[in-house]
Amino acid sequence: MSKPVEAGTVKRALSAHAAIGLIAGALLYLVSLTGTVAVFYAELQRIEQPDAPEMTSITPAAVQKAVETVLGRQPAEAPTTHLYVHLPVEDLPRATITTDTEAMHLTANGDLAMPEQIAWSDFLVQLHYTLNLPSLVGITIVGILGVMMMALSLSGVVALPRIFRDAFRFRARNPGGVGLADWHNRLSVWTLPFGIAIALTGALIGLATVTAYAIAANDYEGDVAAVYAPIFGDEPEEYDAPAPAPDVAAALAYMTANHPEIEPSYAILHDPLTRGQHVQIIALHDKRLIFGEYYGFDADGRFMGTAGLADGDWGQQAAASIYQLHFGTFGGIWVKLAYVLFGAALTAVCATGTYIWLGKRRRRGHDEPRLRALWSGVVVGAPVALAISFAARMTLGNEAPLTAIFWLSYAAVMAGYVAMRGRPRSRTALATPA
Repeated sequence: MSKPVEAGTVKRALSAHAAIGLIAGALLYLVSLTGTVAVFYAELQRIEQPDAPEMTSITPAAVQKAVETVLGRQPAEAPTTHLYVHLPVEDLPRATITTDTEAMHLTANGDLAMPEQIAWSDFLVQLHYTLNLPSLVGITIVGILGVMMMALSLSGVVALPRIFRDAFRFRARNPGGVGLADWHNRLSVWTLPFGIAIALTGALIGLATVTAYAIAANDYEGDVAAVYAPIFGDEPEEYDAPAPAPDVAAALAYMTANHPEIEPSYAILHDPLTRGQHVQIIALHDKRLIFGEYYGFDADGRFMGTAGLADGDWGQQAAASIYQLHFGTFGGIWVKLAYVLFGAALTAVCATGTYIWLGKRRRRGHDEPRLRALWSGVVVGAPVALAISFAARMTLGNEAPLTAIFWLSYAAVMAGYVAMRGRPRSRTALATPA
């Protein structure tokens, strides 16, 4: 006869099980919160660096001048492999050149104005994308969280068949019991289409990356670009012999003359200053979900063709639509405001769901005050740590160690909640619904 498991062992196992659930819930909450804030990524850049030059447009000649200036600054022993020119658009009316080693804002006449300093905005996006983990690991975890969020949304509807009929019905308002469950269920219903769209696109973005790496390792000798080529276009063969700067102005002039109805947002130079260099213009298409179409040009500015994101196979168009659908950048300020509203509601669903789960466990006799206090620290600590990291960026400058500041601040808030509220409650308090 087997020896019975001791009660203390069972209790520790249950606590470990609850802790694992808490970690998953915390990551979902953090991804939802940072995604909601990141909707205003462009606006946050303007707040973070308010003195950068702004303009509604920049001439092709000015872009060409800036490109040649930046390429002339590149070290001969380590030339940049790509150069990106961000062109002024409605939500971010700035021109910026980025290479492998630097990023510079431009004036309207093509002069280099100042270094781009948007460390906090970039930190926020990386936190949302990868949780500050190594890139492939982090984005895979976030993709899995997207799958979990979709499963939770759909299973919640199946588990609660009255949820739609009761979408606007509220019961008791006590903060931790039926009233909290009502708010959780109502917000879940009101945000269901949004939540499924965000979860699905987030899962696709995250898991597509690890899938591409796996396919590349198995079929393309590790060449990830070859996996994406059928969707986003192929790279011409490299030819490293030196060559003068490409004619970006001619490519932009072609776009103005032949496609005045669309708005160029980026000019990308591949392998600049080599005989194999070429230029791509990413152009925004109004009233489309695609993030843009790639228009290809040779080094002399002659048009070579498009990638097909705007008019190619439906799979190409769908793949190009995922990013804007996920981040809400396809319809101007009103769509962004709607995404923030629904994102805040989705974040609240993540927070209240765990409170309800912990409350049910306590009513069943599994009193875990430390876990409840820790969860309160998770909910409060994330926005507090974001605020502290932003204040550090604005006080200490662009080189502030934002990742360390955020996670240390977050840990401090959680530790404080556990220290102050993590003591076991009395039997009288435990009997009170929460």
